[in-house]
Amino acid sequence: QSQLVESGGGLVQPGGSLTLSCSASGLALDIYAVGWFRQAPGKEREGVSCINSRGGSMIYAESVKGRFTTSRDDAKNMVYLQMSNLKPEDTAVYYCAADFPGSLCDYYGGDLPPEADIGSWGQGSQVTVSS
Repeated sequence: QSQLVESGGGLVQPGGSLTLSCSASGLALDIYAVGWFRQAPGKEREGVSCINSRGGSMIYAESVKGRFTTSRDDAKNMVYLQMSNLKPEDTAVYYCAADFPGSLCDYYGGDLPPEADIGSWGQGSQVTVSS
């Protein structure tokens, strides 16, 4: 049974940095496009980033451009989300999600894929930005 697991969440002060990791078991992430999504209290889940397979395109939500970076280490079957200059409004549960094809991130005209188009999800990791 395939599974995605997020780790690295926690409490951080405004302006601080945090790196989330997404590990996979039962699926080879190197052939999947992988997205990060987040859901803040009382809000709908929204896309944060998307990275295609094998060094392909990376797309970011406007709200995180220049502050967040997604990357992948296919040898470790891992995907990461490096977050810097964090703001209180970044507080949310962060999810990694993966699907085929590996070029999925390119299908939406520069926008992030909707969550309905992503099949495999992790359980989420809480990120809280507060002083």
